[in-house]
Amino acid sequence: QVQLVESGGGLVQAGDSLRLSCAASARTFSTNTMAWFFQAPGKEREFVAAIIVRGYTYYADSVKDYADSMKDRSIVRDNAKNTVYLQLDNLKPEDTAVYYCAARRPRNANSIADSNEYDYWGQGTQVTVSS
Repeated sequence: QVQLVESGGGLVQAGDSLRLSCAASARTFSTNTMAWFFQAPGKEREFVAAIIVRGYTYYADSVKDYADSMKDRSIVRDNAKNTVYLQLDNLKPEDTAVYYCAARRPRNANSIADSNEYDYWGQGTQVTVSS
C-alpha cells in the first residue's frame, strides 16, 4: 500500500517561512513524480509544484517565470531519504490552506498540474498564516 505522510505545517505569521515534508515508501518515491497541491476552504485544490524522478521541476503559472532565487516556494526531492520538500517563503494570509503531497507514475508532463492525474495522496498538512 502506498503511503505519503506529510508534516511541517503550522500556524505562522505573515512573512514567515515553512518547510513541508512528504515521506514516501522507497518504491513509490523512486518511480513516481512527486507534487504539492493546496486547498483553501471552499476552493478547489490547486497545483503548487512538481518534481520528476530526474529532478526537473514544474511550478504553478503564478511563479514559474521567476528565477529560482525569486520564487517564494520551491520543491526539492531527497532520493536518499525518499522525501520531497516544499519550501514556502514570505507566507501571506492567502496561503492559508491544507497542503497535500501527491504522487503519480510518469506520464505526459502536460497534465502535471492536474490533480485528477495523480494516483496517490497524503492526508494533508494545515498551514495557517496570520496577518
